Amino acid sequence: MFERLFKIKSHGSSVKREVIAGLTTFITMVYIVFVNPAMLAEAGMDQGAAFVATCIAAAIGCFIMGFWANYPLALAPGMGLNAFFTYGVVLGMGYTWQAALAAVFMSGCIFLALSLFKVREWIINAIPLVLKRAIATGIGAFLALIALKNAGIVVASPATLVQMGDITSSGPLLAILSFFVIAALLYRDIKSGVLISIMLVTGIALSMGLVEYQGVISAPPSIAPTFMQLDFASALELSMLSVIFAFLFVDLFDTSGTLVAVTQKAGLADEQGRMPRLGRALSADSTATIAGSMLGTSTTTSYIESVSGVSVGGRTGLTAVVVGCCFLLMMFFAPLAAMVPAYATAGAILYVSVLMLQNLKLVDWDDMTDAIPVAVVLLMTPLTFSIAHGIALGFIAYTAVKLVCNKGAEISLSVWILTVLFLLKFMFLS
Repeated sequence: MFERLFKIKSHGSSVKREVIAGLTTFITMVYIVFVNPAMLAEAGMDQGAAFVATCIAAAIGCFIMGFWANYPLALAPGMGLNAFFTYGVVLGMGYTWQAALAAVFMSGCIFLALSLFKVREWIINAIPLVLKRAIATGIGAFLALIALKNAGIVVASPATLVQMGDITSSGPLLAILSFFVIAALLYRDIKSGVLISIMLVTGIALSMGLVEYQGVISAPPSIAPTFMQLDFASALELSMLSVIFAFLFVDLFDTSGTLVAVTQKAGLADEQGRMPRLGRALSADSTATIAGSMLGTSTTTSYIESVSGVSVGGRTGLTAVVVGCCFLLMMFFAPLAAMVPAYATAGAILYVSVLMLQNLKLVDWDDMTDAIPVAVVLLMTPLTFSIAHGIALGFIAYTAVKLVCNKGAEISLSVWILTVLFLLKFMFLS
């Protein structure tokens, strides 16, 4: 049955190897079931329901990617996109989480249409590489600010906007410990380093009486508080267009970059770098996003942690299916997830930000027409506390600097269109 579904032998693999690869990938990305519900809870969502929605959405995405596309690529609600959902749309712009879920649903539908009609490939090729890198670094900086805020290392100040918190208190100290434990473990190629750090800090907090023991295993919480709670009336307001676009745009490049990286690592692309069943793979995350929004979670996307499973031999969709099964089993560990404090996940968020900031080394800093847009996105995304604003200002800066430096010919039609739309947005919809 496995051979008929996944063509394991023709990919030079075995069922045992695929199962081990799936378990490896799951261990490296399971931290999301602790981080995502806690972040969505800050938007006012029921944390237990968000936990179950996270697990089911991840499983759906993995099953579609495994059975339909036959790729060893795992999916789950994405870091960065969940931050934009909570801190950008709900807390920043004042929309309800129900409206934000509807925006995620609509972006998923658009994403699916773009994938089916191959428009997505045109968009990806038309957007300059420097802007793709800028968006990744901007989200990285945004996540770093959120991690420092959640840890209490950076706090608000009426005089200087921000200032250092009391880093000698337990929360900041444990967050700092979490981050350096991750660094030490991953340096030694211990792939579950992020999960170990979260469990270690939670255990220390429990022993110090900072959190209350709630158990480890129980029946999954009810998903009713978030299931089908989408508010389309609010999501269809003109001011939400930029929000829908931001969800769409970030997921567009996040998934595409991850797909390319994983297939290259697994040797699944042909000599020209073309990927078989690309349309199916592109449809998996958009379908999972639509399902996830109806369940009650932010955008579901492909995870670069899938490389860990590929590195130990994962080559087929069975790897993704194993990950999906593990996420379903995680639903019975809701009490454990509820005990994890914000400072325990702050180290994981900061670690993800470090990975995303690595794109800075690929920027040509000697070319001001590249350096300026990257700097604008990098600085304005965290300082405006909005991924959408960071992306918009980056496009405007890119177009402006190319024009004043006599490089207008390098501006593609799609960039011109997006720049004009962003300008109109700031003029009439801000």
